[in-house]
Amino acid sequence: MSLTARQLNRATLGRQLLLGREHLGVIDAMHRLVALQTQEPASPYLALWTRLAGFDPAELDRAFADHTIVKGTLMRVTLHAVDATDYPAFHQAVQMLLRAARLDDRRFIRTGLSSADADALMPDVLQFAARPRTNAEAEAWLDERLGVTEKPGVWWALRQYGPVWHHPLGGPWSFGPRPAYVAARVKNAATDPTASIQWLVRRYLEGFGPATIQDIAQFSTIYRPPVKAAVAQLDDELLRLEGPNGEKLLDIPGGALPPEDSLAPPRLMAMWDSTLLAYKDRSRIIPPGYRTLVMRNNGDVLPTLLVDGYVAGVWRPLRGGIEATAFERLPEDAWDGLEAEARSLMAFLAQRDPSVYSRYGHWWAKGLPSYEVRVLGR
Repeated sequence: MSLTARQLNRATLGRQLLLGREHLGVIDAMHRLVALQTQEPASPYLALWTRLAGFDPAELDRAFADHTIVKGTLMRVTLHAVDATDYPAFHQAVQMLLRAARLDDRRFIRTGLSSADADALMPDVLQFAARPRTNAEAEAWLDERLGVTEKPGVWWALRQYGPVWHHPLGGPWSFGPRPAYVAARVKNAATDPTASIQWLVRRYLEGFGPATIQDIAQFSTIYRPPVKAAVAQLDDELLRLEGPNGEKLLDIPGGALPPEDSLAPPRLMAMWDSTLLAYKDRSRIIPPGYRTLVMRNNGDVLPTLLVDGYVAGVWRPLRGGIEATAFERLPEDAWDGLEAEARSLMAFLAQRDPSVYSRYGHWWAKGLPSYEVRVLGR
């Protein structure tokens, strides 16, 4: 079966709950979405707001508080929120990546400790973190054991490659600028790295397929050989399809493939929305000419306008409205849809943080090319 580029776009939108807001609880929604990137604490809230009918942010507060949804360093060595039942396999699948990214980093190496030293410390660290600990508490505890070391170093590495979750401390988005950490409270620890990578491959395809091996590697930052091995081992469990340029695509049986003429309503997407970052070929949702406009050179991924299923601009909150910067001419019905979204978003933010993402205003101050700018939702 051969798929067009637009069919792939609609498949992503459908699986990522972007063809229409759905009536789901946050646990079920998180399972459908697979993972939400969470460098900014507000982003998973806004990601669910734009996808769910009647989304109640207090439900996500509770899920973070009771660790049914957890936040930790996972794919792409980046903070993600995931269903707690996925965490053990996801963490083990990317463990080699996390270890290399942290234990081979100069910030850890300069402490004089080896990888073996870090591994030997880990059981005591996890016992210490059986209750939530701040960075200052953990660093003081390690200094007592090891002597004073340069910061960031030992704790910075351990808390990012080890099975450690961020613990919510309250605030408008559960997590604030001074994080606390707790040892992962998993019921069934993953013990087979090969099976864990297979789990991640299946789950990725459920949320983002059809996709290539290169896409899976991009999403996870697992090297391609282990991904290829996992695909080979899954064998008959996966479908083989063909992309618009003849590329080999993988999918799960029964994965949604909405018609390519499915309507895609305008949406205001959160910063670092995982949908924009899940593919090697990001033209599935970001027109190539816009990629560097929304994905900045330091890794920031700006909040975007989604029009007809594709990125068409960026947005930011201003006092009394949402400023929408369109990179292209948009039809009036698209502006009408964005206006309705902006009004809803303003009401949502009023209860939490009307100035969300305000610290990223320097990207606008430096200038963004635009076809048209409107302030919506007033």
